[in-house]
Amino acid sequence: MARFLARHGVRVVASDKRDAQALADRVAELQALGVTLALGGHPLSLLEGAEMLAVSGGVPLTLPIVQEAMRRRIPVVGDAELTLRYASGPTLGITGSAGKTTTTTLVGLMMEAAGMDVFVGGNIGTPALDHLDELDEGTWLVLELSSFQLDVCYRSPHVAAVLNVTPNHLDRHPSMEAYAEAKRNIFRYQRPGDQVILNLDNPWTRGWWEEAVPPGVERWAFSLESPVERGTYVKGHHLVLRREGDEVDICRVEDIRLRGRHNIANVLAAAAIAGSVGVPVEAMDQVVRTFTGVPHRLEVVGRARGVLWVNDSIATAPERVVAALRSFSEPIVLLAGGRDKKLPWDEFAAEAARRARYVIAFGEAAPLVERVLRPYVGRERLEGVERVEDLPRAVERAAQIARTGDVVLLSPGGTSFDAYANFERRGEHFRHLVARLLSREGSEEMDT
Repeated sequence: MARFLARHGVRVVASDKRDAQALADRVAELQALGVTLALGGHPLSLLEGAEMLAVSGGVPLTLPIVQEAMRRRIPVVGDAELTLRYASGPTLGITGSAGKTTTTTLVGLMMEAAGMDVFVGGNIGTPALDHLDELDEGTWLVLELSSFQLDVCYRSPHVAAVLNVTPNHLDRHPSMEAYAEAKRNIFRYQRPGDQVILNLDNPWTRGWWEEAVPPGVERWAFSLESPVERGTYVKGHHLVLRREGDEVDICRVEDIRLRGRHNIANVLAAAAIAGSVGVPVEAMDQVVRTFTGVPHRLEVVGRARGVLWVNDSIATAPERVVAALRSFSEPIVLLAGGRDKKLPWDEFAAEAARRARYVIAFGEAAPLVERVLRPYVGRERLEGVERVEDLPRAVERAAQIARTGDVVLLSPGGTSFDAYANFERRGEHFRHLVARLLSREGSEEMDT
């Protein structure tokens, strides 16, 4: 945001609670752009004469300077607001509690396969603001958007999709209702002629379909469970698209190369979104048959001695672990933990008892994971649960416990912030640990 605004002649003051030594690389870059720095805290005096307060995604809105800006009616915005405000071409946004990155990637690939000019970015890892000036009016801007971004966003993309809304980030949002309202911002400000795509299988999004879509906005849907009037659903063994009164097959369910029922929903969502902007089913089918997934999402990282090692570091909520567990029929040695987000773990515990042979809990949430699972030990499939300090010890212990035919699954259920900067770093460390382990064992079946 600082780079973008400074390039466009805005007088920018960048404030961070860390000092210049901790931010050495950023300090030099920002000073070269003429940005004024206010480091070591956020004094309220920074608001004097300010016309806008731009907050990065990790900044809690309860911060005193943010609350004071709101009290003074100084607009508080984030990168999504600025991106949508200054984008010159059509915009497409995707949000949801789970499946955003996979679905956004699929949509981008489907649009590219149809010959459309596309830039994919946002929360997916590429800051769109850094590239806005390079994009012309014919380029579709496809954005993955998080609740943190949408919380301070006051306009909506031309095409907006909500994949699902389930408990998440309740350590940041004051309530489930507040979290859902942040998600709803993705289509709240749409105008007549825009399009919204919603999941009819999810209670929150189904309710919005019936009551909350702005007048004149074209509604599309997807569903695993029932037919839809306009959009995608499963019919027998096929995924089908219905639009303009016609119904056509996209692909067979078995053509999807991604594991799990949740990934069938992701493909349905991507096809509905792509269909809403005119992508032909041939392009959708081509992508579905070749797409093998995004890193850190049920990513196979090694095979040795009859044991499959899988990286699902993206699973930062118990609900995502449940989806991962349901993707395998094999016995599972589950590595779970990280930092809790104040979410319910009951369904996780019941599903782990059904699907996991053994659970190794690590990180800050290890006592919590052990506590919720202890009553299930000896019931159904679960033989035991134990606690270790960190991920390296969890991997070592899993190697000792795993048997031929098992899956060792890193699907934590908590965030990475107890030990890593983000879930990607955690997943990369897991890859490294597995590669080193399998190399030490002399495996010839590494896939890292």
